[in-house]
Amino acid sequence: MTDHNETDVLVVGSGIAGLAAALAAAREGANVTVATKATRPEGASSWWAQGGIAIARDEPEEFKQDIIDASAGTADPEAVDVLVEDANDAVRDVLLETLDVEFDTGTGAADFDFTREAAHSSDRILHVDASTGKHIHVPFLNYLDDHDDVEIRDDTAALELIRHEGKVHGAILESGGEFEPWYAGATVLATGGIGDLYPRTTNPADSTGDGIAMAALAGADVTDMEYVQFHPTVCVANESPFLVSEAVRGEGGLLRNGDGERFMPDYHEDAELAPRDVVARAVKREREETGEVLLDVSPLDFAGHFPDLVEKCEDHGVDWTEGIPVAPAEHFLCGGVTVDDRGRSSLDRLYAVGECSRTGVHGANRLASTSLLEGLVWGLRAGADAAGNDVEVIEAPELLERDPELPANFAREKFVRLRRVMDEYVGLERDPEDLQRAMSVLRRLKGEVDAYVRTRTSRSLYELRSAAVVALLVARQAAENDESVGCHHLVGDAATDGGDAAEPTADD
Repeated sequence: MTDHNETDVLVVGSGIAGLAAALAAAREGANVTVATKATRPEGASSWWAQGGIAIARDEPEEFKQDIIDASAGTADPEAVDVLVEDANDAVRDVLLETLDVEFDTGTGAADFDFTREAAHSSDRILHVDASTGKHIHVPFLNYLDDHDDVEIRDDTAALELIRHEGKVHGAILESGGEFEPWYAGATVLATGGIGDLYPRTTNPADSTGDGIAMAALAGADVTDMEYVQFHPTVCVANESPFLVSEAVRGEGGLLRNGDGERFMPDYHEDAELAPRDVVARAVKREREETGEVLLDVSPLDFAGHFPDLVEKCEDHGVDWTEGIPVAPAEHFLCGGVTVDDRGRSSLDRLYAVGECSRTGVHGANRLASTSLLEGLVWGLRAGADAAGNDVEVIEAPELLERDPELPANFAREKFVRLRRVMDEYVGLERDPEDLQRAMSVLRRLKGEVDAYVRTRTSRSLYELRSAAVVALLVARQAAENDESVGCHHLVGDAATDGGDAAEPTADD
């Protein structure tokens, strides 16, 4: 192992949450290192965000109630208060005044073109066409690139936390096959989601839940892992699915089944603007019963409102004038590393922000366009709190630099197996007996991976370990929760209903 490195604050991940943490820590005078295995800029989840970022505007109580209602009453009210109370100022400070993000404006070009998405009671979402994420992410990266106190190391993976007696002292980083301990006064995990655990996802590649796995293996509390949100409208015209923003339904897009019938009014009084979990299950059921579901965009000016999506449709050979074929896909994890209102985990000097964290804001189901906001708000809070700790150098975990190569296709074959289990048993709908089967398979798979980790070190192997750890956490916590609520929907005799279900309100 090479000589060690030191930094005041180590941020692992380069989405909006990680970049906000880096910005806030640097503002406090800290020296910050951002380590991200992403390559710029598409490798971070924030870059892929379409719909926008919700703010409170002048209706904080209404915004708070929408978040709680979308969560089926399970969101932590105190965490929601933090999000709502910080929303306007955080967006104004960072996105408008610091980064000068040019959000879409109305016809008068003086006011923002606020839009509305599912389960929102009013128009409160700032956006840039249907590609808001990249219009925030790219200028954020560029701004921090020019900051004297921030170093961004891309194509760099964190493999394991350096911890001792309940305190985290940094992480082992890998880049170009070299392994180095990076000691830090505080470590902020901002590693994004778990899309690689499922065969169809809106997440970028390599979303293997690394931060959650590292934190769990280090002994941090991890909760609400059963709440995996599936986005209801992902275009599935070919082998390269892509997200079709919730804003399309917000502007009037309608869902029709294979018989051409609009079906959402039969499932929920808010029809296409029902909470995501309800719409996703309805789409799944209609696809199974009628063969397909199409998103009908004829009621709106699709080309005028969403030119980016028109271009995507054309690139994928989709004639959007005939309807866009859609299906649910894994989209967002509502649980993760348990943190407080400053992003602090149960381990000293370890923080988690963004999708890898569990703040309590989302409860069992996330309200549309609150993920960028949560990452921004908690990133700023965590970064400011993380600054000011002394760096302590301790003995780092030993990772071999020269190891036997993995068997050919080892990681790929194990991922195929893992994804099949998650898709069949731990997906949009779950059977208690199937969850037990999933845990049995996943425990065996994790054991196989652990055996290789003892003698080998590679990024792909550690990503596979992360995926196995996180998959087992999702399955285990799903099996322990016998109440259907939000994203966690049980079928079978053992299921009890604790929230909205995607069952028709009219006769079949």
